[in-house]
Amino acid sequence: MVYAVRVGTVNALVSARGTRVPRLIYGTAWKKERTAGLVERALSTGFRGIDTACQPKHYDEAGVGAGVARALAAGMARAELYLQTKFTPLAGQDPRRVPYDAKASLPEQVRQSCAASLANLQTSYLDCLVVHSPLSPFERTLQVWRELEALVDSGVVRELGISNCYDLAQLEALAAAARVKPLVVQNRFYAETDYDRSIRVFCGERGMLYQSFWTLSANPAILAHAKVRALAQRYAVTPAQLFFRSLTQIGIVPLIGTTSELHMRQDLAIFEFELAPADLRELVAQFGDTRPPAPLK
Repeated sequence: MVYAVRVGTVNALVSARGTRVPRLIYGTAWKKERTAGLVERALSTGFRGIDTACQPKHYDEAGVGAGVARALAAGMARAELYLQTKFTPLAGQDPRRVPYDAKASLPEQVRQSCAASLANLQTSYLDCLVVHSPLSPFERTLQVWRELEALVDSGVVRELGISNCYDLAQLEALAAAARVKPLVVQNRFYAETDYDRSIRVFCGERGMLYQSFWTLSANPAILAHAKVRALAQRYAVTPAQLFFRSLTQIGIVPLIGTTSELHMRQDLAIFEFELAPADLRELVAQFGDTRPPAPLK
């Protein structure tokens, strides 16, 4: 069961374990040397959720930690924040910059990656640790998951999740086998996967949160659609605001990767309006759904 609260300037959902997950999360991929400053700006603007990964190939996790540290020094409390990072399997790492011993066993790689994330983020615990992508065969994914469960047992990780999981059968198998059930499924949100309709229904039925990434970049046709633009004009918002708001109203948690402070403020402002049911149905139909799933409670 997941229910809604308000944290800072962003609506949040609360898991059965008491973890508050903001309904908008700031994504930090590909920010490189700008990471610390952008994270600090996102937090000062009103974001309370940060997504990163222990993957130097695409993320500066230490830069995220530096940005968070500045926000904490300015008076923000760690308890206000939701810090989410990922264990990236060896196949997704730059061979020249693997953040753990590449020759170690999978469980040891997970432990070393988690330790690196704690150090990089300058925190004593992680709100969520996500498997960056499933491993093959499934038994290896389950082996990683068992170590993640041990980290939850130890208290250094609060929630678990999986990313880049587009096979419903694989997700069902993980949910069935897991002792600590996944809270988060984070996937690319685009037409090629039919917008993960079946996976999102499964998440809604199991009290799991579906996080979307590549949300704007993969959907320029939606943003440019005449109906979307007309609706945006009627609500006096931008097409991106309208799109993000529609997603949050059907239970999706979008990742926001903008480097613009104006866009950060616009994104956070989406909770100042709500789409009427008829307008929501019309908009949702643009990205492949005929009806929104049951709302999270």
